[in-house]
Amino acid sequence: MNWSLMFFINSIMLGVGLAMDAFSVSLANGLNEPSMRKKKMCCVAGVYAFFQALMPMTGWICVHTIIQYFRFFEKFIPWIALFLLLYIGISMILEAKKEEDDKDAASRLGRGTLLVQGIATSIDALSVGFTIAEYPASMAVICSLIIALVTFVICMAGLHLGKQFGTRFAGKASLLGGLILIGIGIEIFIKGVLL
Repeated sequence: MNWSLMFFINSIMLGVGLAMDAFSVSLANGLNEPSMRKKKMCCVAGVYAFFQALMPMTGWICVHTIIQYFRFFEKFIPWIALFLLLYIGISMILEAKKEEDDKDAASRLGRGTLLVQGIATSIDALSVGFTIAEYPASMAVICSLIIALVTFVICMAGLHLGKQFGTRFAGKASLLGGLILIGIGIEIFIKGVLL
């Protein structure tokens, strides 16, 4: 594989495709926390971008080292994503119920939840390591960094959109965000099991 314009276009398109789940979760987080500051927004988008870069590189490393073990694990990816996103989504819905009881309680995105969301939305990107397996290490790293950059930009857009709508739907934001996450988990699961 040589450095070419097509390499960069393919990397950007991979980034767009992989970032869609993270975009939806960003939208839900923006809905849930409409007063989120820019610094936290950059942190949230950065976490998603980090995992979107880490997972393809992990897949690439697995292809070049321990592929027989990774293929066994690959069939569990949809189940793991489903479990993680169902857990977060149901937690957000329950939090919405608590907020209805206590109007002063503000639901905030914690570090643990953010970490789980980052893993859950990027775990399907492990299989991208197979598609970039023919790349030398330097190209795989650049491809992963492009994916991270694209993810960061798309997630910032999702957070901004979520914040705008979150201020309008303040009372139902956690409920809607939780339902979005559950939907994403089911969608990842169905795609992973059927494809």
